Order: sequence, then C-alpha cells, then structure tokens
Amino acid sequence: MALPALLPLLLLAATAPGPGMGTGTGMAPEPGSVPADPPLPAQPPDALFAAGAEAYSRGDWPAVVLQMERALRARAAVRSRLVRCRLRCANATAGPAEGTEPQTEPVLRDLLFFRGLLRRAACLRGCGPPAPSRYRLGDELDREFSKRSPYNYLQVAYFKMNRPAQAAAAAHTFFVANPGHQEMRQNLEYYQAMAGVREDDFTDLEAKPHLTEFRLGVRFYSEEQPAAAILHLEKALEEYFVADAECRALCEGPYDYEGYNYLEYNADLFQAITDHYMQVLSCKQGCVTELASQPGREKPVEDFLPSHFNYLQFAYYNNGNYEKAIECAKTYLLFFPNDEVMNQNLAYYTAVLGENLAGPIQPREEVQAYRQRSLMEKELLFFSYDVFGIPFVDPDTWTPEEVIPKRLREKQKVERETAARISEEIGNLMKEIETLVEEKAKESADMSKFIREGGPLVYEGASVTMNSKALNGSQRVVVDGVLSAEECRELQRLTNAAASAGDGYRGKTSPHTPSETFYGVTVLKALKLGQEGKVPLQSAYLYYNVTEKVRHMMESYFRLEVPLHFSYSHLVCRTAIDEKQEGRSDNSHEVHVDNCILNAEALVCVKEPPAYTFRDYSAILYLNGDFEGGAFYFTELDAKTETAEVQPQCGRAVGFSSGSENPHGVKAVTKGQRCAIALWFTLDPRHSERERVQADDLVKMLFGTEEGDLLRETEQEPPAAVAVGKDEL
Repeated sequence: MALPALLPLLLLAATAPGPGMGTGTGMAPEPGSVPADPPLPAQPPDALFAAGAEAYSRGDWPAVVLQMERALRARAAVRSRLVRCRLRCANATAGPAEGTEPQTEPVLRDLLFFRGLLRRAACLRGCGPPAPSRYRLGDELDREFSKRSPYNYLQVAYFKMNRPAQAAAAAHTFFVANPGHQEMRQNLEYYQAMAGVREDDFTDLEAKPHLTEFRLGVRFYSEEQPAAAILHLEKALEEYFVADAECRALCEGPYDYEGYNYLEYNADLFQAITDHYMQVLSCKQGCVTELASQPGREKPVEDFLPSHFNYLQFAYYNNGNYEKAIECAKTYLLFFPNDEVMNQNLAYYTAVLGENLAGPIQPREEVQAYRQRSLMEKELLFFSYDVFGIPFVDPDTWTPEEVIPKRLREKQKVERETAARISEEIGNLMKEIETLVEEKAKESADMSKFIREGGPLVYEGASVTMNSKALNGSQRVVVDGVLSAEECRELQRLTNAAASAGDGYRGKTSPHTPSETFYGVTVLKALKLGQEGKVPLQSAYLYYNVTEKVRHMMESYFRLEVPLHFSYSHLVCRTAIDEKQEGRSDNSHEVHVDNCILNAEALVCVKEPPAYTFRDYSAILYLNGDFEGGAFYFTELDAKTETAEVQPQCGRAVGFSSGSENPHGVKAVTKGQRCAIALWFTLDPRHSERERVQADDLVKMLFGTEEGDLLRETEQEPPAAVAVGKDEL
C-alpha cells in the first residue's frame, strides 16, 4: 500500500491559508473575511420541541402547531448553518500552501500540517454560534427528529383544528419513515375518506430532493419518455452531489468514544488523531448508504450513484444523443469496468457515432474526482482496519479488490467461507425442522379447520350450500337464503340512490378495470343520508342489520372463540361499460389475498404493510344475479389454478378466512350491474373500524328507546383503526 504517496495530498488539503490569511504565521481570521451566516433561531430546537410537547399535553393545538413547526425550522437552520460553515472553511483553507513543495525540510512538515489544521479550526470557531452547546441536540432528541416525531404531534393538532389536508400531509410524512406504525396507517386511511382531502395532500414534507428526482426519472424511463427521464435524472445527480457534500460536512463532529470510557482513553497524539480521523472518514463513506436510503426501507438502493448513469446512457440513446450516451456509459464503467452489457452498449454507440468522435469523450469529471476521493478514503480505512483493528464496512460493491490489503483480503475470504458454511449448515438444519413442523402443523391445522367449521348459522332460512370440502379448500363456505328477494331489491335501490362513483377509492370510478364503473356506499354514509331524508331510513337500517347478521353467522359457522369486529364494510355495484367489452381479457378484480401481498410467481404471500395484515375473515353477500360474468372464484397461490367458482345470486353469501389459504378474484362483468355487500372482519379489537362505532351510535340514537342510548357527543378523535375501501368483491 502506497500510503506515503497520500501525504502530499493531505498536506495540500490541510495546510492552505485560512480565510483572510496570508502565508505568514498569523493564526486568526481577519475580521469580515468570512461571509456572515444567517442568524440562528431565537430558541434552540430542543426547547421548541419541549414547548410543543407540553402544549400537546394540555390540548393547546394552535400552540402545538406553532412550536413544532418552529422546532423543525430551527433544526433545519442549525444544520444548514453548520454545513455551510464547514464547507466554507474547507474551501477557504484548500489549495497549495507555502512550503509544502517536495523540497521542504522534513522537520518542518509536521508544523506546516498542524498550521493548516489550526487555521481550519480558527475558521470554524469564528463562524460558529457564541454558545454552541445551547444549539446542540442530545442523542435522544436527535433520534426523535430522525424518526420525524414532530409530525406525529402535528397530524393530531391539525386534525383537532379541522385542517385535514395539513393533517394528512403530516401523517404521511411521519408514516413514510415509520411504515410499521399501525395507528398512523389507520389514521391515513381515515384521512383518505375525509371530505376536503385530495390525493396530492399525501406528500412527504421531508422528501430528499435527489431521491424524489431519481424516482421521477426512473418512472419516466419505464414509461418510455426519455426526454423527461433525462431531465429528472440529471437533476437527481445535481441534488445528489449537494446532499453528499452536506452529509460529509456533518460527519466532522466531535469524537464518539463509543465503547471507550473517555476518562480512561489515553491514546497518544497520533493515535488520537488516527482514531478520530478514521471515524470521520468512515462516516463520510457511510454517506453512500445514507443518500441511497429511503425512509422506512430496510435496505438502501444498491449502487445508487452508478445506476443514474445506467438509466441515463439508455435514455440518451433513445433520445438520439449518442455523445451523451457514450459519456454516461463511460462514467458507469468507472465503477464497473467489466460490465459486459455496458461495454457492448458503448461499442455500439461508438460504431454509430464513429471512433474519431467517440474516442475523445471522457467520463464526467465530477464523477472521476468522486471515485478517486472515495478510493483514497477506502485505502486509508482498510489500512487502519488491517493495522489498528478499526472496523470498516465498505458500503460499495464496486470497490476494486486491490484497494484492500492482501492480508485483510485473505482474512475476509476465510471469514466469508466460514460464515457461508455455517450458514448453509444451519439453513439445512432449519429446513429439516421447518419441514417436519409444517407437516405436523398442516395435519393439525387441516383437521382442526374441518372440525371447527360447521357451526349453526343461527338464522332461519339460511342454509349451507357448499362447505370447504365442496369448495376444494379450507375455511370456506357458501350460504344461501341470507336475504329475501324484496330485501335484495331494496338494498339495490339504496345503492343506486346513495352510492358515489369511486367511493372508497378517492373518486376513481374504475379502480380495478377500465371496463367497469364502480359505485359504493358505507354503512355510516347510508345511515346519515337516511337521517337527512335523502334515502329511505329503513333501507339504511336494513343495510346495517344485514351486516350484523353476516358477522354473527361467520362467528357461529367457523366456531370462533372470540368475537369478530368490523374492519371495513361496503355496499358496492360494478357496472359493465358496454363500449369497452369488445376484446376484453382482464378480470373485474384480479386474484389477490385480503391480508397479505400475493407474489404468484414465487408462490408466497407476504404479510406486511401495505397489506391489511389485521384482517382475519372476509365475506361477500350478493344482491343479484341478473348480469353476465362476474363469478367469484378461488385459486391456488399461483393465481391461475382455479379451485372453485361461485355464481352470485340474491341472498347468497361467501365467507372465508382472509389469509394465504384463500386467494380469490372476480371474473369480468361483461353486461349489466353486479351488486354485493363486501365485509372484512378482524379478531383484534384495536383494528375495529371507527366508522362502525359511529354507525352503532347513530343507530342507537335513531332507533333506540332508552335515554341512555342517545348518541354520545364525544370530542372528535383521530381513528385508532380505520380501513378505507379496498379489494371490494
């Protein structure tokens, strides 16, 4: 490793004059030589955050908004000031310093090196706040800002102030960084259903510009709009380098003693400098991961910076700009010189443009400088890892092998092989155990499901037409006679009178297929319209009672030991658009699973957000059968192998468990209108639908006989659990 060759470069960066300094020995910056920074906020962010939290505890919602928004602005201002200060001082002290030429006497080099450091430190001191500790966030509060906790407070405060659009934006901003936060997820679903909230209100107020532009560029690239893709990807690169400079500047903070007891830390001068500098360099290398990480995602985008040029080279080619395509291809090859496809692309672009024109085109200069700096940092970090044992995890996949010391490469190779062997052995053992457990569990589950099914339907006139065995699955049932013909007609009339186009889908009239229109109405909306005299109140009450009837039947038939709670319920009609039926090949609703994300190719169903993981049972109650198509059907996990089909008719209900054992879909409605009540249930009361609670209260007020049944006027609260219409069948 040629570390001595790095010393002159380090000296060039470190021994340059500070702002306003000549090449003499003066140490202080001259007054006025450093551009003034904007003033710091009057109050530090931690004090403002504490004031906002205190206002929240006493229910002072305007004060919560005022203090939390000030806290966010204050933190941004402090960080921006710190970044600008460090960048300005780095630029002001960069460049060749007097006496750093090779002929400089060795005895002077240390002094010249430390003179540069002192000048940098003097610059930083001169532009810092008079009381820096007052504006320094503690680790705990810094984590609160990183988790976007102020937006959690803000979404409640805005809701209380009847500003749903701002509440939706704050809730979305918080949820992006905390996708596992179930209550916020339910609140978002509630906001989606609120009047006055538009789709573009759900915006990330903390979005990173380079990631936003990158996503737009990739979207336009996939939509085969090369000009728009180029515009956004080039902007993404511009923003990336700005963000990279800011991220690296923020790494130059105090030494983190980590596992050390700082009172016992006794490293000598050069070891202390090495420890701190390697920590800073490791942090700067970590900016690769930081900038490629999307909030709430476990893994960063792999090879994020190089991927820009992969997209760009092809976008420029599609736009007819071969010079730029060659430039981007060569830039990509800086990182992956042996990439076969990119080398083939480059050869093609060169042949089209001509060697005489293509040859002089070079990779982008800023990327060449970025790569050179990164490799130098990696070289130092790997050296310190090898010699001093200071750990370093390389964030890049493109690092050439020769940068890593041979001894460290061999050590890492042995460690990887050992880890892979142990992992393989453990994996094989776990597979054997899992196979045994799955076989036993399947036998037990299959037996228990058949045993548990078959409870009484508890209502006269209702009868089981098909059970799980007849439907070739488990936890499935078809029941007829749930409604009379007159009740079906009455509920159809209610739908046509009360339903809104695209209800539950933010007004999208054809959410599942462009060949059908979609109309729906919830129980609460129907009851409110009945209360206002806009629809027959008794029809709305029938709708309410029918959903209760289905719930009780599901609880009883599947012999559930705990009650079901409504997760969402929707009376929906799908109508075929006559002029869009010719040549139609899609379904009315493609095959899906109600509580997990179905990956039919991999034959798995992933139970994680954005799936409604809390759904446990589902049911569909049909109101008519006088239409063409629209059959309900079950499939295997491949979404292709059909296991059972159910033809809708008045009063027929299909009930089933909501998990991966029951993938299902709806075939195309090719003529007429298909109406049904779609119901989802949960066994977890925490996910009970808030609208249902409000509907229960309204029913007590409208139809109850006791004074105690009157509607309770409670203060409006954000929902603990709400699900907005999805996957209606």
